[in-house]
Amino acid sequence: MQLNFRQYSEAGAPLIILHGLFGSLGNWGAHSKYFSEQFAVIGVDLRNHGESPHDVELNYPVMAQDVLELMEQLNIASANFIGHSMGGKVAMELALSAADKVDKLLVVDIAPVDYPEAADGHLRVIDGMKALDFDTIGNRKDAESFLEDFIIDEPTRKFVLTNLERKSEGKYGWRLNLGAIEKNYNRLREKPGGTKPFSKPTLFVKGSQSNYIQEQHKQEILQLFPNAQVKIIMQAGHWLHADKPQAFQKIALDFLQAGES
Repeated sequence: MQLNFRQYSEAGAPLIILHGLFGSLGNWGAHSKYFSEQFAVIGVDLRNHGESPHDVELNYPVMAQDVLELMEQLNIASANFIGHSMGGKVAMELALSAADKVDKLLVVDIAPVDYPEAADGHLRVIDGMKALDFDTIGNRKDAESFLEDFIIDEPTRKFVLTNLERKSEGKYGWRLNLGAIEKNYNRLREKPGGTKPFSKPTLFVKGSQSNYIQEQHKQEILQLFPNAQVKIIMQAGHWLHADKPQAFQKIALDFLQAGES
């Protein structure tokens, strides 16, 4: 699959940034521009998200293969990766299955584990997005008001609404492939595949107010990523890069530039 991407710069080592569920490369635009001062940054829309093509298949092996195809298209032999949540699992899948393609791996607030279905509010978000009647929605404010019953958290609600767009016929609609996400949601809760540990530098960054990375996950992290460290950003949740952007940028840049001459 030919993914939609944006090349923010061409100077420096390649840095590929992968967004999370319901996201797009635009959610990482400010960070991509910041890191582009030091790296050749490529922002990516994963399949069924953003401006990338839709497909009925959605799991970590096929998403990792999409990224490999993009790297081949751009003639990138290997790259550093930043991946948030679902994008973090895609990046881990790549590291564990094609280690030669990954130089440094930065995983944002997700662990290499199977998550229980009730661990988050994604299904409630999907229910709200499905229930939204585009025949009665006249503007974005109407859509947000409707979703309040399904998505209580305002930042999450506004994040989801970044997927709302006007279609050619004038009505609003969802940009992402909601049907494929709902159908394959259990696949997105799975741990990344691959049995050979990734021994290159790896950093997991956790928000102190998020439960996605827990103490009980430490053993699985180190089994698969023996050269990993974990850093915590205080007063930040799952979208820690939005909650504490400067703290995240410093931690990420220190890690990505470590060891460079």
